Amino acid sequence: MASSSVSFSSLHLQMQFPSSKLPTPKNFKFEPTLQLASVSDKLSIAPPTPPPPPPATNVVLPEPKKLPIRKIPGDYGLPLIGPWIDRQDYFYNQGRDEFFRSRIQKFQSTVFRTNMPPGPLISCNSKVIALLDGKSFPALFDTDNVEKKDLFTGTFMPSTELTGGYRVLSYLDPSEPNHANLKKMMFFLLSHRRDQVIPEFQNCYTEMFENLEGELATKGKASFGQANDQAAFNFLARSLYGANPADSKLGSDGPKLVSKWVLFQLHPLLVLGLPRPVEDGILHNFSLPPFLIKKDYQRLYDFFYQNSTPILDQAEKLGVSRDEACHNLLFATCFNSFGGMKIFFPNMLKWVGRAGLKLHTKLAQEIRSVIRSNDGKITMGAMERMPLMKSTVYEALRIEPPVPSQYAKAKRDFVVESHNAAFRIKEGEILFGFQPFATKDPKIFDRSDEFLPDRFIGENGDKLLKHVVWSNGPETERSTVDNKQCAGKDFVVLVSRFLLVELFLRYDSFDIEAAVSPLGASVTLTSLKRASF
Repeated sequence: MASSSVSFSSLHLQMQFPSSKLPTPKNFKFEPTLQLASVSDKLSIAPPTPPPPPPATNVVLPEPKKLPIRKIPGDYGLPLIGPWIDRQDYFYNQGRDEFFRSRIQKFQSTVFRTNMPPGPLISCNSKVIALLDGKSFPALFDTDNVEKKDLFTGTFMPSTELTGGYRVLSYLDPSEPNHANLKKMMFFLLSHRRDQVIPEFQNCYTEMFENLEGELATKGKASFGQANDQAAFNFLARSLYGANPADSKLGSDGPKLVSKWVLFQLHPLLVLGLPRPVEDGILHNFSLPPFLIKKDYQRLYDFFYQNSTPILDQAEKLGVSRDEACHNLLFATCFNSFGGMKIFFPNMLKWVGRAGLKLHTKLAQEIRSVIRSNDGKITMGAMERMPLMKSTVYEALRIEPPVPSQYAKAKRDFVVESHNAAFRIKEGEILFGFQPFATKDPKIFDRSDEFLPDRFIGENGDKLLKHVVWSNGPETERSTVDNKQCAGKDFVVLVSRFLLVELFLRYDSFDIEAAVSPLGASVTLTSLKRASF
């Protein structure tokens, strides 16, 4: 899921809930039961009465067996000038979505050549082949044909001085020797304290909801961003490392330090609302010097090193030094996991909030009914029996994935197919995929621009999950040491489900105001209606 501010608050996704004690539904007992196997696996639990089949919202058109080979349309323009013009269109003249949409219309193709920001002087090569439909996009996952070395952020790689001098796991290709060992370490991280995930989530987000209720009561509205940031960081530290940041030298500074550090990595790709000569002339042309963030990063490193002894021990058994392992743990926890929760939780709340009372009532009824039938226990098995809740999470991941852009470089010549044509890719060419266009492909998803919470219910919905690719791979596949699918894929889905469960155990409904922020959505709560049934 993968992700800051100059008054760094502009990069905090505004997500907050109010405070004052909430009435927990009677007879609810909290007994965590957690297995970090795929959350999509069917559990041996008697299902509730199946819901009626949803309306036909899923359409996959048959493809012709033989597609015509077409020359890839588009060009890169003159050196320096072409990348600069495309960057102005992308950030300012058109905006991101219109930048892609206008070129699809111009070339009558969802596959075309263009430059991607930031371009010179930060990136030595801005030339990409864009893949903007659900059929061509999976070429980015084909490790036989493409590699991901140093292409995690985009057409540039931030200085390794920001990560202790190491190329961390996200920038390694599966073909590189250290990739498998570091990914095994991440799997160990997610499993060794798995019994603490559910209780610590409940502890941290109960505190957040109570604080937000208090803010709502005193101010009439409550910002979700900073409260969610603090809750997410505390949850990750407590559940995965057994450490409470408030009891350490970090105190409550963790989210602020992470946001500043992320800014130093992603500023070439962000619009921060600064004067254009400053933002585009400086932040999109020159990398911020890492020494400015060195002391803040050291505070984060010290916290993780002091509290990750079992994981560092395991890393040494895998042949990874404790220092390299700690820098990777910091990146995975703060950039990947915290960044994913920072971006996706407000995005999901925005879509669910906009859907209104009808959806809220259905979710509250489903969640409370299942928990009551499960003797008041909140378990993974119980959550597997909530088809609407699960579908709602998948639909939020589909319509607004937390990491929209993905990159890869062709290892060899091969052919990629869109719905209408085939295109020859040459060895060494960089492929770029803009995921929101792929996951809103109207030839795969009916009413693709609409948020349909029940889209993934039933047999038809199950078939569509392979087209939900937020994790750098299909939702129906597992993350392994041989692919680049997110190691925490199932963890992210789990905590996203749990957020909805916690929310609708407490509240019948809620109202929001939403705006755009540099990273995802800025969400403000304007009302919370406490549970009444």
